[in-house]
Amino acid sequence: MPEQLVLTEPERPVRPPATRRRVRSVEVLAAILLAALALRVVIGEVMGGTPVLQSWTTVFVSIAVQAVPFVVLGTLLSAAITVFVPPSFFAKALPRHPVLAVPVAGAAGAVLPGCECASVPVAGALVRRGVTPAAALAFLLSAPAINPVVLVSTGVAFGGDLKMVGARLAASLVTAVLMGWLWLRLGKEDWLRLPRGHEHHEGGKFAGFLAAARHDMTQAGGFLAIGALTAATLNVTVPPEWLRAVADNPVLSVLALAGLAVILSICSEADAFVAASLTEFSWTAKLAFLVVGPMIDIKLFAMQIGSFGRQFAFRFAPATFVVAVLVSVAVGALLW
Repeated sequence: MPEQLVLTEPERPVRPPATRRRVRSVEVLAAILLAALALRVVIGEVMGGTPVLQSWTTVFVSIAVQAVPFVVLGTLLSAAITVFVPPSFFAKALPRHPVLAVPVAGAAGAVLPGCECASVPVAGALVRRGVTPAAALAFLLSAPAINPVVLVSTGVAFGGDLKMVGARLAASLVTAVLMGWLWLRLGKEDWLRLPRGHEHHEGGKFAGFLAAARHDMTQAGGFLAIGALTAATLNVTVPPEWLRAVADNPVLSVLALAGLAVILSICSEADAFVAASLTEFSWTAKLAFLVVGPMIDIKLFAMQIGSFGRQFAFRFAPATFVVAVLVSVAVGALLW
């Protein structure tokens, strides 16, 4: 019996799964950014008579737009550290003794021109590469507050007042180092969930870099959105009268601005302009605002949970707040 000729359609090229995931990630990120930018316009037109909703969308979009570029910067740096930098580099760059490694890592935060959104994934990459967690945490706290971009913006915001620039540099660095030493002394390994890494990839180092960046960006971006939503909600529910009522009290004014820094969740490149506008408050209270904000705010707290776990964040964040406030008061008492 003669064989029958079976016609088949030509096979279509199948896109590799990793490529499909990369395309979907880019499409989703672009859609989120476009939706965030359009949200304020749409709600402003539909709910024109509701100032609270307009304020809420303004705060949410502002936080998202300010933070997303630095999230991208941080995840790219994190992926580059994970894939391209050999572990031996960090062993040579930092002192072997953890007590000495903490201040060196804290001072190294001055070289990263990014905000707290970038420092979280970078600190996670440092831990994955063998850096002692205490040193990585000191870097995490110092980088957003003492890098050149932040210090220059602080000087511009305060009309070239170098005293405020020096106060922010000193208070932030001392807080970061103290927190690193505090974790070294009291921290436990089971409190810190090590971030997942991408040490190997079948497609080579570049493919591993893309996989690591995609993983960190998805995680950091998700928790950033949660933090921005919470910050926007709290921002519109705090009555302005409360701030004016406590401005004249030395203790309450410091606590009020420190708490406001946590709620507002402003990127460290812009927070000095907000602090300078709070003319009712003392210089020490403004310093507390500038020191606390880059180290612990709502979006950063959410990102720390996503990167290092709840047990870490619920211990480290309150301790950071207390130490930052105390150091700010001490520095302020010496200068003003």
